This record gives sequence, C-alpha cells and structure tokens, in this order.
Amino acid sequence: MTAGPDTIWYDEMDSPVGTLRLVADRHGLRQVWFERERHPKQAHPGWLRAAAPLQFARVQLEEYFAGQRQHFELPLHPVGTPFQLEVWQELGRIPYGITISYGELARRIDKPLAVRAVGAANGRNPLPIVLPCHRVIGADGSLTGFGGGLPTKRYLLNLEQRIAHGDLFG
Repeated sequence: MTAGPDTIWYDEMDSPVGTLRLVADRHGLRQVWFERERHPKQAHPGWLRAAAPLQFARVQLEEYFAGQRQHFELPLHPVGTPFQLEVWQELGRIPYGITISYGELARRIDKPLAVRAVGAANGRNPLPIVLPCHRVIGADGSLTGFGGGLPTKRYLLNLEQRIAHGDLFG
C-alpha cells in the first residue's frame, strides 16, 4: 500500500505509562491510544505503520515524560462533533500542573449546565496527554474515570506536580 492524500499512519512508542499508539494524517496528530484502554481500539486495516510521519509527536511526548515540555506544539487533527471539539480545545488551555473540575470545564465553554455532556466529551478525547483530559477531576477533588486507567492519570498528575514545583527526584 502506498501513501496518498488520505493516508493515516500509526506507530507505537514506549512511555512510562506503557506503550502508546500514535495516529496521524497529513493534517496532524489524530489520536493517542494507551496500551490498556477502557475501550480498546484497533488500527484500521488501511492504515500504514510508519515511524517517520509520527516522529514530530514522539519527540514532544518524550520531552513531556522527561519533564522538559509543559506545552505541546503539534499540528492536531482530532475528529469529533462540534461540541466535542469545543471541549477538547478548552482542555488544551488547562495549564500544566493544574487541575479543574468538570463543572469548571463546562463553565469555561459557557455551558455551565452541560457538565455531564462535558464529561462525556472529555471521556472521548482522542488525544489524551496532548489535550490533557487527565487534568480534569471530580468536584470533590477525586480522580475520576480515565481511558488509560486511574493509575495512569495519577502518574501524569504526579509527574506534572513534581516538575511544576521543582522536585525532579520525587
């Protein structure tokens, strides 16, 4: 199979939270999958496995896990409804090392009564870590569902807290 304008590439990378599958098209990064997802996904048979087209994302994710990157500068191409895209765009505005509630996320998109819909959109985020849905927690401060599992969410939040507060040895 040869690459064309509609080609979707994928590759895998090792990370401290397990293997991540990266998926991109000519417009940018489309998806990041965890090895152990709540809802496992399969690569489409028409996708091409190739490392080079995903190197741009791999480098920035490696920098994030090494504590050298707090903001991603990647071309993104998530696919979703207009409402989901609005929620995901707002996820990208949550500062590194900061958590907010689902209610706060709903308020930030001017839909304060749509907390459940915001939660559902957050749960469908195709670009976890890059669009940091792990930074959204329950109103009472509890860690709530996460596609990569709560241990992964806890790891990501702890990583950001250590880096944000200068404790590289924690």
